[in-house]
Formats: sequence, C-alpha cells, structure tokens
Amino acid sequence: MTTFLELLANGISVGAVYALIALGFVIIFKATEVVNFAHASLLLAGGFVVARLHSSIGFWAALLLGVAGAAAVGVLIEFLIIRRANVSSHSVLAIVTIGVDIVLTTELTRRIGTEVLALGDPWRDQVVHLGAVGIAQTRVVALAVAAVLITAFLLAFKHTGWGVAMRATAEDPETAALMGVRRGRVSM
Repeated sequence: MTTFLELLANGISVGAVYALIALGFVIIFKATEVVNFAHASLLLAGGFVVARLHSSIGFWAALLLGVAGAAAVGVLIEFLIIRRANVSSHSVLAIVTIGVDIVLTTELTRRIGTEVLALGDPWRDQVVHLGAVGIAQTRVVALAVAAVLITAFLLAFKHTGWGVAMRATAEDPETAALMGVRRGRVSM
C-alpha cells in the first residue's frame, strides 16, 4: 500500500506540472488561435539557463533569469518571426511554430550535447514523510507551485481586464477589436 501511495503522490505532482504546461498551451491558443508547437522548446530554453547558471549565481537567481530568458525568447520569436510572417492562416502560423521549435531545440541540443544538466534545486534529496509514505520534496514543491499558479491564472482570467480582454478576443476577435481590445497586446 505504501508503494501505491508513493506512486500516486508522484503521479499527481507530475500531472500538476503537465497541467501547467497545458495551461501555457491554452493561454497561447486562446490569445492567438494558433497551436504553438515551440512551447516546449521555450521551456527547454528556460531550463537550460537555470542549469547553466545555478552553480555560479544560485538557484533562485538562476530561476528568475531562466523565466526571464524564456519570456525574452518568446517575445523575440513573436516580433521577429510570427508577426513578420504576416500570414492570416492559423495553419501556416502553426507550421511556422513547428519550424521555430525545430531550430530552437536543435540549437539547444547542440549546446547541451550528451551532458546531463542538473537544475540545482535546493530540495534535491530531501524527502517529506507522511506516515510511512515518503515523497520527494521536489515533488511537493512542484505540486504547490502548480496549484498556486493555476489558481492565480484562473482568478486573473475571471477578474482582471487582461482576462476579460483575452476571453473576448478568443470569443470574437473582431468585436473585441471594435470594443478597444488590442489583439497584439493580448497575444503578447
């Protein structure tokens, strides 16, 4: 029974991380109506920054720079590639994101090589014991962070101007534009 509970806890924490990734896909799709296939490579870019910098500047600073770096790469892709493509077809834009994914993943893989990179998280080997069940603290933190971020985004979607603008744009882009919603700002 202990093994089952440990596997259940691990499965729930991994599922929470997948839910965060899915939330990213949903936000992008709702804002742009395009499936962004480069989403995973942006996550890889952020992880790469954290893995390279954590030993020199510490985990938390590396994490902030990793998130900022992934966001910066996303903004660069938006301005340098997506908007310059000047294509109205969502299918063509999805194919463009496949190309971006291939290029970015290939470049990061070339830089990483066969080396296994550690993220240097401060909970590396620590275990939380709930009775006889041992759960890696990294899993507990992942679950807690996922729960907080998902709740924050759900509240933002319902109760902020940004959330209303995003829902309006997803529902009817032309009407939202007539009401003053700037689609470029929502998609950013």
